[in-house]
Amino acid sequence: MNRLFASILTFIFVSPLILLSQNNKDKIMFKEYKPGYYQNYILKDISDVKEKQEPVKTKKSLKLDVVGKDYPVKVELYKQIWHNQPLSQGNAGTCWDYSTSSFYETEVFRQTKQQVKLSEIFTAYWEYVEKARRFVKERGNSNFGEGSEANAVTRMYKMYGAVPANVYTGLKDGRTFHTHEAMFKEMDNFLKSVKANNAWNEEEVLTTIKSIMNYYIGEPPAEFDYNGKKITPKQYLKNVLKLNMDDYVEILSILEKPYWQKVEYEVEDNWWHSADYYNIPLDDYMSLLKKAVRSGYTVSIGGDVSEAGMVTDIQVAVVPDFDIPSANIDENARQFRFSNGTTTDDHGMHLVGYLEKDGKDWYLIKDSSAGSRNNDTKSKEFGYYFFSEDFVKLKMMNFTVHKDAAKDILSKFK
Repeated sequence: MNRLFASILTFIFVSPLILLSQNNKDKIMFKEYKPGYYQNYILKDISDVKEKQEPVKTKKSLKLDVVGKDYPVKVELYKQIWHNQPLSQGNAGTCWDYSTSSFYETEVFRQTKQQVKLSEIFTAYWEYVEKARRFVKERGNSNFGEGSEANAVTRMYKMYGAVPANVYTGLKDGRTFHTHEAMFKEMDNFLKSVKANNAWNEEEVLTTIKSIMNYYIGEPPAEFDYNGKKITPKQYLKNVLKLNMDDYVEILSILEKPYWQKVEYEVEDNWWHSADYYNIPLDDYMSLLKKAVRSGYTVSIGGDVSEAGMVTDIQVAVVPDFDIPSANIDENARQFRFSNGTTTDDHGMHLVGYLEKDGKDWYLIKDSSAGSRNNDTKSKEFGYYFFSEDFVKLKMMNFTVHKDAAKDILSKFK
């Protein structure tokens, strides 16, 4: 074929595709901040909201322009695994607790067909006690914050058991939403004084920490009535929920640590320095997740939700091509963002369903934060996010799952 003629044909047939590709590129928009569910519902539940509410921000944030995008943002599109309806964590840093408690509620249903609602605040109470205990043990060289990791719930269940939500709500004075701001501030200031005065009496410190929490959220029960009998939280976990906490594993994919070894996830909220994370290559990580949800398992998943592709208007999370093209998302891109701090360990959620669209998965995410609640409170989508496979691959760092779902992966560990 004549080279000039071939070049002309190539231009005729290819150039429209190039133009189409350019027109379909993701674009940036600057979105003005507007008060949402957090301001309109949660803060209004706090009695002194007028003094505490921050002024409305006027600075615009950079977000993906979603006009004309075809995203699967309807719950009914997804194949779902049983779970309780989304519940707000209020004004408290307990996403790790809400997401993983929800995960265990689903696990109870999967294994026993019981529909239970567990108390997140019972777990949070004892988590604070253990944080304070380590703070004393390490002479103040241990993080004391509101955040934690999914396996903290597993750990607290093993140590203290679990209770139904109606047995211990942690809500006082007719409050609808949790707010731990004043409680945490008082505990934090107390521990700072302990360190400043070198007053490392563990018993006295824990007694004070408990007394502060008892004032704000009430004292958790040592036993409670269940079907006409007294039962302890540990008995409830073992005999009613029938959960074996040794059956649950943490899956991580991070390049800076050796693959096919159990490693420490070095983030602030892993305050007790757990080294029980099974670190696997990213392709195996994604394959395991896909296989697990298709086999009827859910996961408690955690990672970063502070991206331009996280658009709370329609509750969608994608990776725009102005960030990184889909084909370039790999373990190097994932590690690069974790190392430079643009991927942070900031939120825990419950992955409860999936949808396959155009050859890739989308995931239905049950969420406890206010960001997923800026729509109609009666909407089926209220309290959910819709995560693209690319977003999970790039930004979700770890998940908790039953070991039976991961047995092929676990068999490769020594």
